[in-house]
Amino acid sequence: MQHLRTNLFIASWTLILLAAGISVGLPGAGGLAIAAPAGIAGSLMLIWAVSMNEEPKGMSEKEISKWTPEADPLPPGAGGSVMFRVDTTLDDPIRTSILCGSCGHLEWNDGTKPASYACVGCGLELWEEEE
Repeated sequence: MQHLRTNLFIASWTLILLAAGISVGLPGAGGLAIAAPAGIAGSLMLIWAVSMNEEPKGMSEKEISKWTPEADPLPPGAGGSVMFRVDTTLDDPIRTSILCGSCGHLEWNDGTKPASYACVGCGLELWEEEE
């Protein structure tokens, strides 16, 4: 779940403020019966949010530009077919990495995914798109 800590902070303070508003707006036992559980729940959520670890930060532009997939062989696919992995960057410069699952060879090409590719490492044809 993304941004759990931030969402807990927001929800806890909302519950605490709501409980305070209800206790002032509805004096007496009725207001207290609603405000007390909401205030306790908000306080517990706030303690939970404070005790959580920091949310992981995103990668920097430099880290993104240096990223490469791990060059390890992939397990065989359904029916013993050869798996491969193709990753294409979305920002300039557009580059595509092709990982052969059979031998673990990793190759980078400039531009988008080619129409066909045969692995340089083992000579296996990974795909050929029909027109």
